[in-house]
Order: sequence, then C-alpha cells, then structure tokens
Amino acid sequence: MKKFSFLLIVILMTFNSCKEIDCCENPPFINLKFTHNWNGVPLTNLDFNELKFTTENGEKISIERLRYLVSNINLTGFNNYVLVNVGENSGTEISILDVKDGTYDLTFHFGFSNQDNLDGEYQLLNSVSFDVPAMLGGGYHFMQLDGKYINNNNQETGYNYHVIRAVDRTDPANLKFEDTSFEVNLGKVQIKGNTEIEVKVNIAEWFKNPNLWNLNELDTNLMGNFEAQKMMSANGKSVFSLGEVSQ
Repeated sequence: MKKFSFLLIVILMTFNSCKEIDCCENPPFINLKFTHNWNGVPLTNLDFNELKFTTENGEKISIERLRYLVSNINLTGFNNYVLVNVGENSGTEISILDVKDGTYDLTFHFGFSNQDNLDGEYQLLNSVSFDVPAMLGGGYHFMQLDGKYINNNNQETGYNYHVIRAVDRTDPANLKFEDTSFEVNLGKVQIKGNTEIEVKVNIAEWFKNPNLWNLNELDTNLMGNFEAQKMMSANGKSVFSLGEVSQ
C-alpha cells in the first residue's frame, strides 16, 4: 500500500520551507488513516467500475475515479496538502512524527482556502491534472468523483461530481468567487505514544445531506455551476467523521 508520509524533517508537500527541529531516537509515531465507506459499507478501489451503489435519490451509480484534496492537517504544525487517490490507493495513510503526547483538536481543511488556492503553485497537482482551467479562475480541484449512473430513461450515462471554488461567470470578464472549501473538525483525540487515528469518509453523504442530489438534473458540467458548487460544499460537511483511535 502506498503511503504519503509527513516526516517533519522532509515533508512530502509543503507550502513553506521545512524548519529545523530537534529529533529523538524513538519519536512518537502517528498514523492518520482515511477509510472510505458507502453508508457504513466499506469501499475500496476493488468496488470501482460496478453499478453497486444507490444514492439517496434512488440512482444506481458506479465509481470510476475518486480523489480529493486535504490540507493544513493541524497535527503536523506545517502548512501542507495531501492528494488522497482512492483508485490508486495512495495518500490514504499519512505518517506524522514528533507529535508530543497530549490532547489535540484534530482538524484539517477540505480543498484549499482562497489564500492557498494559488494557480500553478503546486507542481504535484499540476502533474496529475488536478488544476482548474483559467476560464474558471484557475487554482485546483477539491475533489474529482466520476462514474456512471442509470438515468430516468434507464440508460447508463456518465457523471462528473467535481468540486472546486465556486465561480460566478455571469460576466466572464469579471469573475466572482466564493470560497467553498471548509474546515473539518473531528473533535479531540488523545495522543499517547504511537497512535493510529481513523478518519471515516462516507461517500454517500455527497449526494444527500443537506441537499438531495438528483443526478438526472446535475450530472456533468458542474464546475462552472455556481449554485451547484455551493450545494456540494454544504453536502461535504457531513462526509468526514472520527473513527477508531488506537495506541
């Protein structure tokens, strides 16, 4: 299994230069593990490309690609970002060293805030086509969720549930933006020596809460849909929850 490691001496992806820190012989080891489910049923890349999930609105769907961006995980003490790619099983486990024992509020950001969503800034994201076209204001995707669904005509058709910063293109020469990224607060976690923290990700929530999603009305061309982006942001706030914390 591929892992993205947040070693505080050499952080895999940072906004700022790494800072020199003290090191001990056996520093505490924190493993942040993202697990995925559909309303409680485990979901991995082995479940891709099959029409095996049903949305709250009743559409049968498949998942062909699922990757999303999290940033500023507070346990690291650095600005950072990780691209979680469920299809490639990468970025799903993050190793963090040198976290002192204690109680922490576990928070991270879904996507990039406006101040960090800088066009062309992050070479890794550029290299995997995670950028947003200039006509939509540039910057980066927050999530790409793609697959097929059975529409009202009983035909299999594609959907592209792509989450970005909301952009109002009423006047293409004067784009207006709304920051639709958001902070995820999973509450307090107790760190005592080596600790594994599970972050549970319920993909079904993207389609139901608080906005019941009708794929027959909103399946593709969502990136330039200002209202759809605000709806997706609202739905995303119930996706993440704290799972098992073990030492």
